[in-house]
Amino acid sequence: MESLIPVAIIERKILVIRGKKVMMDADLAELYGVETRSLVQAVKRNIDRFPSDFSFQLSPEEFESLRSQIVISKGKGGRRYPPYAFTEQGVAMLSSVLNSQRAIQVNITIMRVFVRLRQMTANHRALAGKLTELEDRIQDHDEQIIDIFKAIRRLMTPPVKPKRKIGFDLKETRTRYGIKKFQGTGKRSI
Repeated sequence: MESLIPVAIIERKILVIRGKKVMMDADLAELYGVETRSLVQAVKRNIDRFPSDFSFQLSPEEFESLRSQIVISKGKGGRRYPPYAFTEQGVAMLSSVLNSQRAIQVNITIMRVFVRLRQMTANHRALAGKLTELEDRIQDHDEQIIDIFKAIRRLMTPPVKPKRKIGFDLKETRTRYGIKKFQGTGKRSI
C-alpha cells in the first residue's frame, strides 16, 4: 500500500532533542493536514495521554536554538510560544486523539520510519562494535598494518603534475628597443 507522504519527507522532520528522536508539533500538523493550534488543543484536552516521555514543550533556550537552526520567523507571523515535541510514543498517541482517516494513515507511515531509523541505529552500533574488535586485533600487528596502509596510500596518490603558468609564453625572439642610428647622418633617434 502506498503511503500518503514520502518516507524521505518524514525522515527529514525527525530531530534529536534532549537525546530523543522527536517530531515537532508544526511538522506533525502539516503531515496530518490540520492547523498547529488545533493539534496542540487536542493534546491539551487529552493531556493525561501525553506524559513527559511522550511529549514535552521546548524550553525558551531550546526554542531559540531551534529557531536559529531552521530559520523560523521571529516576527508577528511567527510562533509566540515554544513548540511541543513528540517522541515515537507521543506520535502513536496522536492518532487516537486526532481520529481521522488521514491521521491514521500518516501515523502508520511515521511509525514505519521510526522503526527503520531504529534498525539503522542498531546496524551502526553493530558495525562500530566490529570496528573496535578489529582495532583491538590490529594492535598486535601494528607496524605491518601501518606499512600496508602507507603502500596503499602511495598507490592511491596521483602523481604530482608541474603547475602550469597562468597566461601565455611568447616563442619568438625579443625585439630590441633603444637607441637607433640613422644610416649616413650620424644622428640618433630614440
